[in-house]
Amino acid sequence: MMQPLLLNHAGASPLSAAALAALQDHLALESRLGPMEAGEAVAPRLQRLREDAARLLNAGTDEIAFHGSGSAAFGAAWAAFVHATPLRAGDRILVGRQEWGGNLATYRRSGAQVEVLPCRADGSVDVEAAAKMIDEKVRLISLTWLPANGGLINDAAGLGRVARAAGVPYLIDAGQALGQLPVDVQALGCDVLKGAGRKHLRGPRGTALLYVRKGFQDRLEPPWVDVSGARFETAEQPVALRLALQVAIAEALEIGIGNIAAHVQTLAVQLRERLAELPHVRLHDLGDGPRSGLVSFSVEGEAAPATRARLAQRGIHVGANGVPYTPLDMQYRGLEGIVRASFSWLNNEADIERLASAL
Repeated sequence: MMQPLLLNHAGASPLSAAALAALQDHLALESRLGPMEAGEAVAPRLQRLREDAARLLNAGTDEIAFHGSGSAAFGAAWAAFVHATPLRAGDRILVGRQEWGGNLATYRRSGAQVEVLPCRADGSVDVEAAAKMIDEKVRLISLTWLPANGGLINDAAGLGRVARAAGVPYLIDAGQALGQLPVDVQALGCDVLKGAGRKHLRGPRGTALLYVRKGFQDRLEPPWVDVSGARFETAEQPVALRLALQVAIAEALEIGIGNIAAHVQTLAVQLRERLAELPHVRLHDLGDGPRSGLVSFSVEGEAAPATRARLAQRGIHVGANGVPYTPLDMQYRGLEGIVRASFSWLNNEADIERLASAL
């Protein structure tokens, strides 16, 4: 029987053997010693996680927090932002056209006016046009760096220079970037960045990173704290999951994020070329420059969930995104859904032909 082919790393990627062992070993240790005592025993490894995460992002260890999901990380930062300085009618939030649906829904509940940043012809954020939109009413600029519905890589660093020059807080959703592209928060110029551990980092589900720039932290006021004294974390934590995340981050750093990016983008280019040969398959990726390892497409006469199910029957696992994931962009382009193949370090050229043949 043919082995399953996983091309849904943008949804969740499998743990390595070492990361799985770290998770299982700690659960066994908790069973023997008791969870609190086991947590104390591995405190140095949890500190190593913080150090590795800081290295991954080129940040300080006091700028890193851990959460159970990217949405929870976003929620912690957002709650602290609006609790410190509540938004009012007339305030403006500028977002990219590919903004993640959860972020967008949250912004729309704030009472501020949500406005979409202009795009260039290739669908990417227009940095120069964005600069002309900023006035004293703009309270936040928010960008989903790598959209969930395709291969676009937005100019996050360029928008960061605009935000810094204007003195406007800048948040980056890096859910699809962490582990797939080098992430340098200093070069990006962001105040807040969040992303899940389960995707290209190959960490376990239930883990996520939050970066909050040290100089920005004084402008935030979390609506609640606990005895840990941390501003964006609680004392209680899923230790086994975080130990597995530490192994995953360490492995990614050892391979080299640049090496991962080169491998993933090479495969994605080859898949786009191969799918372009199929007359009944339509590509939906945006961007004129280098694209990410997320390849979006549809099959003529077949809804995205049906394509996903048909491929799964042949042991090929891809994603299928609907409008709620990236509502502004999907509605703008008249798309009801896309099929998404996404690569990782684990994939190879043979996987491309297997998917193309099945289609």
